[in-house]
Amino acid sequence: QVQLVESGGGLVQAGDSLRLSCTSSGRTFSNSAMGWFRQAPGKEREFVASISRSGGDTYYADSVKGRFTISRDNAKNTVYLQMNSLKPSDTAVYHCATARLAFFRTVAEYDFWGQGTQVTVSS
Repeated sequence: QVQLVESGGGLVQAGDSLRLSCTSSGRTFSNSAMGWFRQAPGKEREFVASISRSGGDTYYADSVKGRFTISRDNAKNTVYLQMNSLKPSDTAVYHCATARLAFFRTVAEYDFWGQGTQVTVSS
């Protein structure tokens, strides 16, 4: 079993930055690719970014490319999502999740999920 706990969300203004963290326990962290997804009210959960086990490969949704950066620290069992130039359309609950491979982009391909952290961007 894997436990994932997200933190770092909050209420910010458009153009601001936030850094989300997700800390893992219960399984060797470096054995899993990690992803970030988000879910806005009334919408389906969507892929945001993912990172390979070593951190050498990263993938992004087109909507966040150039603004968000995913990274990981295997010594701290933590994956991060640096979010810059935030927009109101980025408002959502952000979840981290584990996967076997980093290029996976669908919810079904991810196995363990955190409870999420709320990000609200005001205009």
